[in-house]
Amino acid sequence: MMKTIEIHRIWRNKGWFLFTSQWILWITVLVVNVSCDDFVDIPAPKDELVSPSVFTDDESANAVVRGMYSQMASSLGFAGGYYNSVTVTSSLAADELFSFRPPNAFFENELNPDDQAIERYLWNEAYQYIYTCNVILEQLALSDQLSAEVVQQLEGEARFIRAFCYFYLTNLFGDVPLHLVSDYEANATAERAPKDQVYQQIIEDLRLAKEFLAMDYSWSEGERVRPNKWAAIALLARVYLYTENWEQAQQMASAVLSNSRLYELEPDLTAVFLKNSKEAIWQLRPVRPRLNTLEAFWFIPVSSRPTSVGITDTLLSAFSTEDQRLTQWIGSVSDGEQTWYYPHKFKVRISSELIEYSMVIRLAELYLIRAEASAHLNDFSAAQQDINRIRSRAGLEDITTTDLQQLLDAIYSERQRELFTEWGHRWLDLKRTQRADQILGGKTGWEPTDVLYPIPLNELLRNTQLEQNPGY
Repeated sequence: MMKTIEIHRIWRNKGWFLFTSQWILWITVLVVNVSCDDFVDIPAPKDELVSPSVFTDDESANAVVRGMYSQMASSLGFAGGYYNSVTVTSSLAADELFSFRPPNAFFENELNPDDQAIERYLWNEAYQYIYTCNVILEQLALSDQLSAEVVQQLEGEARFIRAFCYFYLTNLFGDVPLHLVSDYEANATAERAPKDQVYQQIIEDLRLAKEFLAMDYSWSEGERVRPNKWAAIALLARVYLYTENWEQAQQMASAVLSNSRLYELEPDLTAVFLKNSKEAIWQLRPVRPRLNTLEAFWFIPVSSRPTSVGITDTLLSAFSTEDQRLTQWIGSVSDGEQTWYYPHKFKVRISSELIEYSMVIRLAELYLIRAEASAHLNDFSAAQQDINRIRSRAGLEDITTTDLQQLLDAIYSERQRELFTEWGHRWLDLKRTQRADQILGGKTGWEPTDVLYPIPLNELLRNTQLEQNPGY
């Protein structure tokens, strides 16, 4: 049962600060109209604080973290899978999706520093989660009323979420301010930290998280909706891949892949995105009434013509007719004259029963991480074996090449087909492998500087220590 919340709003220079006496308050006032594709919401305050009194018992402290996941799952932006999420905006920026609602600055690569979608949903929201994690870490260190087990678990989760958010911030914006404390004055004047330094902090947080977090899903009653040790190791594997530490990427991926007790590839493609599938490493549990995932609500058309987004010809042509993902993960609608295609990994748009959870990290990515790392380490046999696990499930023939570049190209293509419209993988892959100009060069409005989003204009005005990315 939720405890009574006392809300005290205190105005400060940069927004409303919320204090709660017993519980963290995540504000999202929503009106869901399932007959249309629009939500009406009241924006959450920019910063949210947790009163020290929340950390006087294990259950209240634990509820703070649970509340953060609920906020992520219900978000119209960063983590929620809706139209301003990392998933959708990055898919538009790459070559996966086009918009039926032009003009679309992400698809047309015409972003401006005063774009509210960037400021509110990508930048501010990520920093809100980071801020909350910093408060949690500080209060855990100060509290002497919590059990050691709870302190350890919650510290691990706070460090994981902070690392997760910084991973996306630095990959979307480049150098970003590192906020590691809740002190307003320190954060308000923080300079942009070099990307290498941001990655160092991400790695440090994840190394500690994997030591603190539980090895199973007991903290979420068996559901895969809170990160555990293996989620931290999986994200570490991704980070090492992005930083080209091939040995560590291979080792971290292997650690997760060897845990067959918890994880295995779902042989049925239609089962991959079900709640608590064996392939899921970390999911977000939907919290909106009558909805499953916001991805399904946004992607799946309600008529013979989509009104949100559609799959590009570029992505569609990446699949051969034999590829089972083409038929199982891509849907189509037609008005009798024209056919449009849409992402159909999630099948349930509206339902009173929760059938699907939003997927954040899943096992297939780990096979592809290890394949790429093994290829760079000249272990071609291991790379082939891992990529072919993914191809075999899709009904495709094995890759047999031992040419490094051909093998890498095959892995990149497999990532495109396997991970499309999931958390920006394609957009980030094109950038980290230096192929963005080659692949997106012919796209309308494309400039080489588009590989980074602009720093929000209001952040530049508030913090004179920040400098804008080139091209904006």
